[in-house]
Amino acid sequence: MQTRNVPATGPGYWTALSVASVFGANMGDFCSKILHLGHANGLLPLAILFAAILAVERRATAATVAFYWLAVIVLRTAATNAGDLLTHDFAIPYPAAMAGLAALLAAILVVERPSPTVWRNASVPDTNLYYWAAMMVAGTLGTAAGDYVADVLGLGAGGASLALCAVLATVLTIRTIGGFTSRASYWITIVAIRSAGTTVGDYLAGRHGLDFGLPVSTAATGLVFVTILAALFYAKPPNAAAA
Repeated sequence: MQTRNVPATGPGYWTALSVASVFGANMGDFCSKILHLGHANGLLPLAILFAAILAVERRATAATVAFYWLAVIVLRTAATNAGDLLTHDFAIPYPAAMAGLAALLAAILVVERPSPTVWRNASVPDTNLYYWAAMMVAGTLGTAAGDYVADVLGLGAGGASLALCAVLATVLTIRTIGGFTSRASYWITIVAIRSAGTTVGDYLAGRHGLDFGLPVSTAATGLVFVTILAALFYAKPPNAAAA
């Protein structure tokens, strides 16, 4: 992805990414349950859609972060179904699934040879294929971790949401105040966001939470996500730093 289309990190970025995680978690469940695609059948269409987003972005001449956020939502939706596929359909125990996904994420980061970014105001890692592969794996790991805390540890969607949001707040605080901006800290934050987003999405939609239902919850979180992006755009145009 072209660096000019990648947003800079900061409070707005992490807020948008957190809401995108909840929205994507609901979207994944919406596709599998409401659209009756199951956990596996929706993965190929989502992969095609993701590839189309990257292809169009590559040829686009106007700078916009819309491509980045569209790609994030599609991958988060796919990761929700991939995580459920592993732990629900394939019945892989949560600890084994999480350990395998964590090892795969680490392997991707080790294999990648990152190049210096040319967008000096952004601390998002290079958005190459390694980045998107890591984003997919991190989202799948977060899905499994969120379900593990809620279901296996017995906290339920509400208790797990409180616990994982507290973990996320701690990670963001350490990253911001402590100045830890390494690639490793970035991906730890991503996994924390995905884990919390999974349980918050379940709490909003599920009968053991607010019971809004998937259609309403998906629409509501999507609207909040778009509103946040619009607010960020009008507060500071995405490419003001480049100017």
